[in-house]
Amino acid sequence: MAITEVRWHARAGQGAVTAAKVLAEATMAQGAYVQAFPDYGPERMGAPLRAYNRISDAPLTMHCAVTNPSVVIIVDSSLLDTQDVTEGTPEDALFLVNTSYTPAKAAKKLGRSVDHVYTVDATQISIDCLGRPIPNTPLLGALARISGLVKLDVLLEDLAANLKKKFPEKIVKGNTESVERAYKEVKTK
Repeated sequence: MAITEVRWHARAGQGAVTAAKVLAEATMAQGAYVQAFPDYGPERMGAPLRAYNRISDAPLTMHCAVTNPSVVIIVDSSLLDTQDVTEGTPEDALFLVNTSYTPAKAAKKLGRSVDHVYTVDATQISIDCLGRPIPNTPLLGALARISGLVKLDVLLEDLAANLKKKFPEKIVKGNTESVERAYKEVKTK
């Protein structure tokens, strides 16, 4: 049984918990077994938090914290200076950082091989596509590209279907455009 564990590092209000749920729903639509859960207390807007995904090709029976993620998404690059975002990760873990940095510069900050570090300016993409700095949905597009955990078409279809329940078409379109753009713009060495 193959299990992939994902850890999201963000600040409250940046949409990491929502992104983890969207990732879970999209991978479930592909037939995977999934878990998505946050790790935060009575945090205020802007406080650091973590969210997690566990994705498997077989039923999941464990219900514990994710301690050895093979994929780490850093929604707020300022956390690179204040938290150990590499904690518990294997040497070949993938790191996706929301930043305008090159992958080489992000890898240096992480103390990891540039071979496993990817960057995308998800904040700028969200500003361009949505008019607001909400980097969570663009990061899902970049994640689809680098990890293969979810197919882009499945992600876009599931995201649009869920957003249509709550938001006008303009918001749905902006989110799907941001996912597609980040999928194309994610950088590797």
